[in-house]
Amino acid sequence: MKQYLIIGATTALVFLSSCGGKKDTATVLAEKKAQLEKLKADEKTLQTEILAMDTSAANAQKAKLVTVQTIQAGDFNHYIKLQGHVDAENISFITPRGGPGQVKALYVKQGDIVKKGQLLLKLDDAVTRQNYAAAQQNLETIKTQLSYAQNILQRQENLWKQNIGTEVQVLTDKNNVATLQEQLKSAQENAKTVLEQVNTSSVTSDVDGVADLVTVKVGEMFGAAGSGVIKIVNNAALKITTVIPQNYLANVSKGSAVIVSIPDVNKTFNTSVSFVSASIDPATNGFVAEAKLPADASLKPNQVAEVKIKDYSSTGAIIVPVETLQNDLTGKFIMVAVKENGRLVARKRVVTIGKFDDDSLEIKSGLQAGDILITQGFQGLYDGQLITTS
Repeated sequence: MKQYLIIGATTALVFLSSCGGKKDTATVLAEKKAQLEKLKADEKTLQTEILAMDTSAANAQKAKLVTVQTIQAGDFNHYIKLQGHVDAENISFITPRGGPGQVKALYVKQGDIVKKGQLLLKLDDAVTRQNYAAAQQNLETIKTQLSYAQNILQRQENLWKQNIGTEVQVLTDKNNVATLQEQLKSAQENAKTVLEQVNTSSVTSDVDGVADLVTVKVGEMFGAAGSGVIKIVNNAALKITTVIPQNYLANVSKGSAVIVSIPDVNKTFNTSVSFVSASIDPATNGFVAEAKLPADASLKPNQVAEVKIKDYSSTGAIIVPVETLQNDLTGKFIMVAVKENGRLVARKRVVTIGKFDDDSLEIKSGLQAGDILITQGFQGLYDGQLITTS
């Protein structure tokens, strides 16, 4: 048997030394590496055959210590790992409805909690109040004129019923009343409009929240370009926003599971995608996805977040540690422990892999539930090598 091995090794050396010729060095080197790998594979095969035929050699062989675990089918999930940031559903930059104006009074400071409709500041309303007073005076004048015209018409109609006066006088008085009634309606609408202009000087919050930014001061203009601002943030309704590469467009949809981790506060939240943008941003070559977050005092808009979006799931999958996967000239394989003739030996299983996530690898074919996976000590094992777990 030893003679057989020596002849094989000698033949291999002669074969290796005969290579070369006029081929370039890189080609010759590649061929020699391939030949060496083949010789190693042949050596392992011969060792296996010898062990099967020569029981004394098997008994003399020292078993290699390994660690094993039984493979069980389970659920496999794959996640897209991205970076995102916390955002608020309701962020309002306050602006005056009636246009820019000079601040006469300020009723809020940075950090204050405000309610929707709460008065934040008062703008100069001297001119609009004068206009409103004039509109009210005009309204009262028309009301007086209408009352007088209606009284005249009533008297004229009573006289006409007694055949006193003329019908033309009655019709003229009716026309005067109708005209004044239309003027009254117009004056009332004008007074409402002017009053609304007066009310626009009172600037209120349109959301509940916190005055996150207040840079305006009394006496300054508010609402003009470059002027101070008031920013109200509602932290009760938060969301996570992230940009996803467009190649994942078919894998992410509304309802996809999301795991959000906020490193700054050491908190993790399980949520789901609530919004997916309908277009690709040409600047990022990606699309925006959002997921709602629960109310939490430790969360603030613009906090950095680690986002994991589930894009693949498989039930009853065969899952192994990523590091147990090996490669050789025949492809990808994994070593398992098999009981043969009362001995525990290592066996090579060629596998087809699926997706991997962190340190877990999905095996599509080549392994099954119940197989004994070698998790430690698999490096350097050959097919049929004697192993032990203790």
